[in-house]
Amino acid sequence: MREPGLLRTFLRRAGASALALLYPPTCIACQAATGEAHALCAACWAGIRFIERPYCERLGTPFAVDLGQPLLSPAAIADPPVFGRARAVAEYDGTASLLVHRLKYNDRLDLVPAMGTMMARAGTELLAEADAIVPVPLHRWRLWRRRFNQAMALAARVSSESGVPCDPFLLARVKRTRRQVGLTKAQRQENLQGAFRVPPEAKARLHGRRVLLIDDVLTTGATANAASRALLRGGAASVDILAFARVVTEA
Repeated sequence: MREPGLLRTFLRRAGASALALLYPPTCIACQAATGEAHALCAACWAGIRFIERPYCERLGTPFAVDLGQPLLSPAAIADPPVFGRARAVAEYDGTASLLVHRLKYNDRLDLVPAMGTMMARAGTELLAEADAIVPVPLHRWRLWRRRFNQAMALAARVSSESGVPCDPFLLARVKRTRRQVGLTKAQRQENLQGAFRVPPEAKARLHGRRVLLIDDVLTTGATANAASRALLRGGAASVDILAFARVVTEA
Protein backbone atom coordinates (compact mmCIF):
# COMPACT_ATOMS: atom_id res chain seq x y z
CA MET A 1 0.00 0.00 0.00
CA ARG A 2 2.91 2.34 0.62
CA GLU A 3 4.64 1.75 -2.72
CA PRO A 4 2.73 4.40 -4.75
CA GLY A 5 3.50 7.03 -2.11
CA LEU A 6 7.17 6.07 -1.98
CA LEU A 7 7.34 6.17 -5.77
CA ARG A 8 5.81 9.63 -5.90
CA THR A 9 8.28 10.86 -3.27
CA PHE A 10 11.20 9.37 -5.20
CA LEU A 11 10.05 10.92 -8.48
CA ARG A 12 9.50 14.31 -6.85
CA ARG A 13 12.98 14.31 -5.31
CA ALA A 14 14.54 13.10 -8.55
CA GLY A 15 12.78 15.88 -10.44
CA ALA A 16 13.96 18.47 -7.94
CA SER A 17 17.54 17.20 -8.23
CA ALA A 18 17.41 17.34 -12.02
CA LEU A 19 16.00 20.87 -11.91
CA ALA A 20 18.78 21.95 -9.52
CA LEU A 21 21.36 20.66 -11.99
CA LEU A 22 19.79 22.64 -14.82
CA TYR A 23 19.10 25.74 -12.71
CA PRO A 24 21.43 25.77 -9.69
CA PRO A 25 20.21 27.95 -6.77
CA THR A 26 21.58 31.47 -6.58
CA CYS A 27 21.63 34.25 -4.00
CA ILE A 28 18.40 36.25 -4.05
CA ALA A 29 20.38 39.49 -3.73
CA CYS A 30 23.49 39.13 -5.93
CA GLN A 31 22.86 35.91 -7.94
CA ALA A 32 26.01 34.20 -6.63
CA ALA A 33 25.78 30.42 -6.20
CA THR A 34 24.17 29.19 -2.98
CA GLY A 35 23.55 25.81 -1.42
CA GLU A 36 19.76 26.17 -1.45
CA ALA A 37 17.04 28.12 -3.21
CA HIS A 38 15.54 31.37 -1.84
CA ALA A 39 18.63 32.07 0.26
CA LEU A 40 21.42 34.62 0.63
CA CYS A 41 25.10 34.01 0.01
CA ALA A 42 27.54 34.54 2.88
CA ALA A 43 28.60 37.98 1.64
CA CYS A 44 25.05 39.32 1.32
CA TRP A 45 24.07 37.78 4.66
CA ALA A 46 26.98 39.65 6.24
CA GLY A 47 25.62 42.83 4.63
CA ILE A 48 22.44 42.71 6.72
CA ARG A 49 22.49 44.64 9.99
CA PHE A 50 20.07 42.51 11.99
CA ILE A 51 18.18 44.20 14.81
CA GLU A 52 18.50 42.19 18.01
CA ARG A 53 18.24 43.02 21.69
CA PRO A 54 19.04 45.38 23.29
CA TYR A 55 16.44 47.58 21.62
CA CYS A 56 13.63 49.94 22.60
CA GLU A 57 10.69 47.82 23.70
CA ARG A 58 8.19 50.15 21.99
CA LEU A 59 9.92 51.27 18.79
CA GLY A 60 12.26 48.33 18.28
CA THR A 61 15.21 50.63 17.59
CA PRO A 62 18.57 49.16 18.66
CA PHE A 63 20.60 50.46 21.59
CA ALA A 64 24.36 50.78 21.32
CA VAL A 65 24.88 49.53 24.90
CA ASP A 66 23.17 46.68 26.75
CA LEU A 67 22.06 47.92 30.16
CA GLY A 68 20.73 44.50 31.13
CA GLN A 69 17.02 45.33 31.34
CA PRO A 70 14.12 46.23 29.00
CA LEU A 71 14.11 49.97 28.33
CA LEU A 72 12.31 52.62 26.32
CA SER A 73 14.23 54.98 24.06
CA PRO A 74 14.03 58.76 24.56
CA ALA A 75 12.04 58.97 21.31
CA ALA A 76 9.41 56.51 22.59
CA ILE A 77 9.08 58.44 25.85
CA ALA A 78 8.91 61.90 24.25
CA ASP A 79 6.54 60.91 21.43
CA PRO A 80 4.82 57.58 22.22
CA PRO A 81 3.54 55.76 19.12
CA VAL A 82 -0.10 54.86 18.59
CA PHE A 83 0.84 51.20 18.19
CA GLY A 84 2.04 49.05 21.07
CA ARG A 85 5.33 47.58 19.84
CA ALA A 86 7.32 47.54 16.62
CA ARG A 87 9.83 44.95 15.47
CA ALA A 88 11.89 44.63 12.29
CA VAL A 89 14.36 42.13 10.90
CA ALA A 90 17.11 44.60 10.02
CA GLU A 91 18.16 48.19 9.61
CA TYR A 92 17.18 49.74 6.29
CA ASP A 93 20.55 49.79 4.57
CA GLY A 94 22.87 47.47 2.66
CA THR A 95 21.38 44.15 1.63
CA ALA A 96 18.10 44.80 3.47
CA SER A 97 17.35 47.99 1.52
CA LEU A 98 18.29 46.24 -1.73
CA LEU A 99 15.83 43.42 -1.07
CA VAL A 100 13.02 45.84 -0.15
CA HIS A 101 13.62 47.92 -3.28
CA ARG A 102 13.66 44.90 -5.59
CA LEU A 103 10.50 43.46 -4.07
CA LYS A 104 8.60 46.75 -4.26
CA TYR A 105 9.74 48.12 -7.61
CA ASN A 106 11.05 45.14 -9.60
CA ASP A 107 8.19 42.69 -8.92
CA ARG A 108 10.60 40.22 -7.31
CA LEU A 109 8.02 38.03 -5.60
CA ASP A 110 10.64 35.28 -5.39
CA LEU A 111 12.13 37.30 -2.50
CA VAL A 112 9.02 36.87 -0.35
CA PRO A 113 9.78 33.37 1.07
CA ALA A 114 13.13 34.43 2.53
CA MET A 115 12.01 37.88 3.68
CA GLY A 116 8.75 36.63 5.17
CA THR A 117 10.45 33.79 7.00
CA MET A 118 12.96 36.19 8.55
CA MET A 119 10.08 38.46 9.59
CA ALA A 120 8.26 35.58 11.28
CA ARG A 121 11.38 34.86 13.32
CA ALA A 122 11.95 38.50 14.24
CA GLY A 123 8.32 38.86 15.29
CA THR A 124 8.02 35.66 17.31
CA GLU A 125 6.93 37.40 20.53
CA LEU A 126 4.37 39.54 18.69
CA LEU A 127 2.95 36.62 16.73
CA ALA A 128 2.52 34.62 19.94
CA GLU A 129 0.01 37.23 21.14
CA ALA A 130 -1.65 38.15 17.81
CA ASP A 131 -5.14 37.12 16.75
CA ALA A 132 -4.93 38.43 13.19
CA ILE A 133 -2.33 39.61 10.68
CA VAL A 134 -3.22 42.67 8.60
CA PRO A 135 -1.04 44.08 5.79
CA VAL A 136 -0.79 47.84 5.34
CA PRO A 137 -3.16 48.33 2.37
CA LEU A 138 -2.52 50.26 -0.83
CA HIS A 139 -5.04 52.62 -2.37
CA ARG A 140 -6.85 50.91 -5.23
CA TRP A 141 -5.26 53.15 -7.88
CA ARG A 142 -1.74 52.53 -6.61
CA LEU A 143 -2.47 48.81 -6.39
CA TRP A 144 -3.67 48.89 -10.00
CA ARG A 145 -0.45 50.59 -11.15
CA ARG A 146 1.88 48.42 -9.07
CA ARG A 147 -0.09 45.18 -9.69
CA PHE A 148 0.58 43.78 -6.21
CA ASN A 149 0.91 44.89 -2.60
CA GLN A 150 4.31 43.91 -1.19
CA ALA A 151 2.96 44.14 2.38
CA MET A 152 0.21 41.66 1.48
CA ALA A 153 2.75 39.23 -0.02
CA LEU A 154 4.89 39.40 3.13
CA ALA A 155 1.85 39.12 5.40
CA ALA A 156 0.73 35.95 3.64
CA ARG A 157 4.15 34.40 4.17
CA VAL A 158 4.29 35.42 7.84
CA SER A 159 0.82 33.93 8.29
CA SER A 160 1.91 30.68 6.65
CA GLU A 161 5.01 30.48 8.86
CA SER A 162 3.21 31.31 12.11
CA GLY A 163 -0.29 29.92 11.70
CA VAL A 164 -1.82 33.29 12.66
CA PRO A 165 -4.65 34.04 10.19
CA CYS A 166 -4.22 36.90 7.73
CA ASP A 167 -7.24 39.11 7.05
CA PRO A 168 -6.37 41.84 4.52
CA PHE A 169 -9.95 43.17 4.51
CA LEU A 170 -9.91 44.46 8.11
CA LEU A 171 -8.33 47.71 6.94
CA ALA A 172 -8.75 49.80 3.77
CA ARG A 173 -6.84 52.73 2.34
CA VAL A 174 -9.54 55.19 1.36
CA LYS A 175 -7.51 58.31 0.63
CA ARG A 176 -5.17 58.65 -2.32
CA THR A 177 -2.09 60.18 -0.69
CA ARG A 178 1.12 61.63 -2.07
CA ARG A 179 4.21 59.42 -2.02
CA GLN A 180 5.92 59.61 1.35
CA VAL A 181 9.47 59.68 -0.03
CA GLY A 182 11.11 63.04 0.68
CA LEU A 183 8.47 64.25 3.14
CA THR A 184 9.29 65.30 6.68
CA LYS A 185 7.71 63.51 9.63
CA ALA A 186 5.14 66.28 10.06
CA GLN A 187 4.34 66.25 6.33
CA ARG A 188 3.93 62.48 6.41
CA GLN A 189 1.49 62.72 9.30
CA GLU A 190 -0.55 65.39 7.53
CA ASN A 191 -0.47 63.43 4.28
CA LEU A 192 -1.91 60.34 5.99
CA GLN A 193 -4.73 61.98 7.94
CA GLY A 194 -7.90 60.06 7.14
CA ALA A 195 -6.08 57.70 4.80
CA PHE A 196 -7.17 54.46 6.51
CA ARG A 197 -10.53 53.15 7.63
CA VAL A 198 -11.99 49.90 8.91
CA PRO A 199 -14.83 48.94 6.53
CA PRO A 200 -18.21 48.76 8.31
CA GLU A 201 -18.62 45.10 7.35
CA ALA A 202 -15.26 44.27 8.98
CA LYS A 203 -15.89 45.83 12.40
CA ALA A 204 -17.51 42.72 13.89
CA ARG A 205 -14.51 40.58 12.84
CA LEU A 206 -12.04 43.13 14.19
CA HIS A 207 -13.70 43.80 17.55
CA GLY A 208 -11.48 42.85 20.49
CA ARG A 209 -8.78 41.25 18.35
CA ARG A 210 -5.05 41.80 18.78
CA VAL A 211 -3.71 42.84 15.39
CA LEU A 212 -0.21 42.47 13.95
CA LEU A 213 0.19 45.04 11.17
CA ILE A 214 2.68 44.10 8.44
CA ASP A 215 4.72 46.44 6.23
CA ASP A 216 7.96 46.20 4.27
CA VAL A 217 9.67 49.27 5.77
CA LEU A 218 9.14 51.32 8.92
CA THR A 219 10.51 54.85 8.54
CA THR A 220 9.17 57.69 10.69
CA GLY A 221 6.25 55.57 11.88
CA ALA A 222 3.65 57.90 10.32
CA THR A 223 2.03 55.16 8.23
CA ALA A 224 2.11 52.69 11.12
CA ASN A 225 0.54 55.26 13.46
CA ALA A 226 -2.21 56.24 10.99
CA ALA A 227 -3.10 52.63 10.25
CA SER A 228 -2.98 51.67 13.94
CA ARG A 229 -5.21 54.58 14.89
CA ALA A 230 -7.82 53.46 12.34
CA LEU A 231 -7.69 49.85 13.59
CA LEU A 232 -8.04 50.89 17.24
CA ARG A 233 -10.94 53.20 16.43
CA GLY A 234 -12.49 50.33 14.50
CA GLY A 235 -12.48 48.08 17.55
CA ALA A 236 -9.08 46.36 17.70
CA ALA A 237 -7.86 45.58 21.23
CA SER A 238 -4.25 46.36 20.35
CA VAL A 239 -1.95 46.83 17.35
CA ASP A 240 1.70 45.83 16.99
CA ILE A 241 3.92 46.39 13.95
CA LEU A 242 6.22 43.98 12.13
CA ALA A 243 8.36 45.14 9.19
CA PHE A 244 11.22 43.65 7.25
CA ALA A 245 13.41 46.73 7.69
CA ARG A 246 13.32 49.98 9.61
CA VAL A 247 15.14 53.26 9.27
CA VAL A 248 17.43 53.82 12.23
CA THR A 249 18.72 57.34 12.79
CA GLU A 250 21.46 58.28 15.17
CA ALA A 251 20.22 59.81 18.42
